[in-house]
Amino acid sequence: MCSGTIPPRISLPLGLSTAPTPRDASAGYEAIADTFRVAREQASVGAALIKEWARSLPPGATVLDLGCGTGVPVTAALAHAGCQVWGIDAAPSLVRAFHERFPQCPVACEDLLTSRFFDRRFDAVVAVGVLFLLAPDAQRQLFRQVADALRHDGTFLFTAPPIPAIWDDVLTGRRSESLGASAYHAALAAVDLEIVAEMEDEGANHYFVARPRGDRAQPDSDACCR
Repeated sequence: MCSGTIPPRISLPLGLSTAPTPRDASAGYEAIADTFRVAREQASVGAALIKEWARSLPPGATVLDLGCGTGVPVTAALAHAGCQVWGIDAAPSLVRAFHERFPQCPVACEDLLTSRFFDRRFDAVVAVGVLFLLAPDAQRQLFRQVADALRHDGTFLFTAPPIPAIWDDVLTGRRSESLGASAYHAALAAVDLEIVAEMEDEGANHYFVARPRGDRAQPDSDACCR
C-alpha cells in the first residue's frame, strides 16, 4: 500500500517544477528517462530481495525510496508488502511515471540532497542504484540526512559495490563511484549508523543494511511526526 494521506505542504508532480535543476540533479537520467523506464520495468532483478527485506519492517512501515524512478521494482515490492512509501527523484519524467503508477504515494521531484521529505521521520530508507551516482562528499552528506530521518529503530538499505571503484554509468556515461565497504562503514559510523548485514541479489548487486547504533537506538520523542 501507499500512504493515502498527502500532507498539505508536500506537492505531487503536477504542483512541482518539471525542469531539471541547472546542475542536473538527475545525474543525466532525465535525458534518458524513456530508455531507463523500459529497461527497468522489464527487469525484476532485486525485487525478491526487497520483498524479503520488507518482511523485517514493522506492519505499515513508512519507507522513503531515494531515487525512486518509476517505482519499479522497489516501491512496487514495498507497497505490495503493505509499506507506506514516499519517493524522491530528480528526473521529472520518472516522477510523472511514478505518480501515474502509484497515485496515492507522496512523491517529490527534488534533489536528494535538499528534499523536504527529510524533514520527516521514517521507519526505513532505501537507496537502490543511486548512492554511487553522487560525488563522495555528497554521499556522506546523504548519510547524515538519512540518519536524521530514521526513527530510533529504523533501517537503511542501500546498494554499492563493496570495493572502491570508479566507472561510467552504462546508460548516461557519467562518472559513478563506490567508496567501498570500509569507507562506508566509517562514513556511517560518523553519523551513528552501523552496517549490520550485507547481501547480494541475483544480479550480483551488493546491498548494505545499516541501523542506528549506541545512543541513537533510543525511542523517539517526536512520535507525533511519524
